[in-house]
Amino acid sequence: MTRLTVDPDDSTPPYEQIRRGVLDQAARGVLLPGDRLPAIRALAADLGLAPGTVARAYRELEEGGIITTRRGAGTRIAEGLDVSALPTAEGEDPAVLRYAAEVVAVAAERGLPLDQLAAAVRDEVTRVSAGA
Repeated sequence: MTRLTVDPDDSTPPYEQIRRGVLDQAARGVLLPGDRLPAIRALAADLGLAPGTVARAYRELEEGGIITTRRGAGTRIAEGLDVSALPTAEGEDPAVLRYAAEVVAVAAERGLPLDQLAAAVRDEVTRVSAGA
């Protein structure tokens, strides 16, 4: 694993910078399924962060099926992970792009106005985000 960094001047929360860094390294093949990640306390000390910040990043990665944690075995990139579907720092999440293309194709087939589809999706994202 190449060194993760956290930019204190970035408005993105540190836990999210860590989460994105791990995703980016996995997507680029720097981290492979089965590769071990640093322990929470070690990474926190290395980055000058509270262990809870790193723990939150790891928890979100685990909930997303990106990593697994086992007592005695540590935290590792999940076996069987399809890294080709992961987002990189340079671009969008390929799974989201594929899904968006499918939705737009179906809407176009049905003759639905695409500008209304875009507005409806934006409104729904706003509604769901407000409830989160």
